[in-house]
Amino acid sequence: MQEPIGDKSAEAGARFGPGGRMLLAACKYLAIAGGLVFVGLVVMSIVSITGRKLFSWPVPGDVEVLQMCAAAASACFFAYCHMINGDVKVDFFTHNLSVSKVAAMDGFGSLLVGLFGTVLAWRTAAGALGVKVAGETSAILGWPVWIPQALMVPGFALLAAAGFYMLGTHVRAILAAQARAVR
Repeated sequence: MQEPIGDKSAEAGARFGPGGRMLLAACKYLAIAGGLVFVGLVVMSIVSITGRKLFSWPVPGDVEVLQMCAAAASACFFAYCHMINGDVKVDFFTHNLSVSKVAAMDGFGSLLVGLFGTVLAWRTAAGALGVKVAGETSAILGWPVWIPQALMVPGFALLAAAGFYMLGTHVRAILAAQARAVR
């Protein structure tokens, strides 16, 4: 499917109310923060690889830092993707359905995203607390492992909020389509 390239966040923000625009902004800023973490990881990896090959001087614990930071940064993108309808959708079977039926299916998908985000946030937070209590640290640097795990929780919580908000958006679209059909 070919889609025009444009600012999906502007399109999404236009159909949201004030709360939705605030949620979209929070999702966008969290995604930007995750992207900046990845840029830092790339720079660190380049320095480490170059130092290892040219000077026999790698960045100590570079793989540990990469693993811990990439996990936390990855969780930052999901909510923004869902808010701008950037999820993977296969519309081969739904392109002939009515607007309200497609909105119902999208609403069900958003409900699942919201529930999934809730479970991920809950279990990730519980896991981080368990690791903190155990006092687990990374092997080379000795960094506490619970911190990067806890940094994933806001991204998953925002994913849950985005899923439930988009569910409301789809329900409103269904109600609007039904109101138009009655007229």
